[in-house]
Amino acid sequence: MVMAQSLFIALKDQYPLCCIDVLAPAWSFALLEKMPEVHQAIAMPVLRSQLGLAQRYRLGKKLATENYEQAIVLPNSWKSALVPFFAGIPLRTGYIGECRWGLLNDARKLDKSVLKMTVQRFVALGLAKNAALPPQCPTPHIVSDYDKQQAAALKFQLPPDTKILALCPGAEYGEAKRWPIGYFADVARRKADLGWQVWLLGSDKDRDIAEQINQASGNVCNNFTGRTSLTEAVELMSLADVIVTNDSGLMHVAAALDKNLIALYGSSDPGFTPPLNKKAKIISLHLDCSPCFKRECPLYPPGHEKHTQCLTGIKPDRVLDALGTIH
Repeated sequence: MVMAQSLFIALKDQYPLCCIDVLAPAWSFALLEKMPEVHQAIAMPVLRSQLGLAQRYRLGKKLATENYEQAIVLPNSWKSALVPFFAGIPLRTGYIGECRWGLLNDARKLDKSVLKMTVQRFVALGLAKNAALPPQCPTPHIVSDYDKQQAAALKFQLPPDTKILALCPGAEYGEAKRWPIGYFADVARRKADLGWQVWLLGSDKDRDIAEQINQASGNVCNNFTGRTSLTEAVELMSLADVIVTNDSGLMHVAAALDKNLIALYGSSDPGFTPPLNKKAKIISLHLDCSPCFKRECPLYPPGHEKHTQCLTGIKPDRVLDALGTIH
């Protein structure tokens, strides 16, 4: 969703008076409301894994009354193109994906050798078919809300006037994208010894990992995982001085907030989905076996000393050295 904002900005640059509505999961509304380019968010009534044909049909017929001129379909799945088709939107743009001829009438062929980054693929769909590629991609920029920021600080009784390091240890995709618990704990403990506040941010799914980090650090962290809404997590992140994160959704949020950021890459590719922020420092070992894009290390079983070496080889001292260069 953060990378999609580059498309929204590009559309507004071309057509300043255009009205952009976004059909998306309800959980993402907390991000969409921070994007000034978006007129309104419309809740997708079914989960991504569900067909929900009748629900998609009803939603499409409802949206038909809005008289949209164009729909840009970012996912490549067949079912993601159904609602614009049912809505009878005259121009339906997207990549061919799962054989979507007919559902899309402006079907584009994706040349991965030219559009190497996800954000480029999104922005290209907002341009004419004959536009020069790869496109220039505007930088995502989500806007924090001062009143909500202060409300979050008051709710969680945050101490004022200290440096804040936020750690984002989650990565929903899998273990091969998660920097080791002990390494996060080491960084947390050593920054806390220097008088920094250390926060752990993430969803409820990250709670166990975050608690293990906190315990291993000697409980020096303020663990917010599972305690905040997405809006509150974004506002808390906006208060941080620097963020250390796996390749995750919160990494892209931090980049869009224009924060000082250290992004850790293991099985994924920093050239494909990098943080879109010039302040970001990317740490990747660029091993011969990476990026493999696997959820678990395919070379060694869990517990093996070389398991996920693309991440275990990034030592805490290297991250701490990178933190030391940020002022």
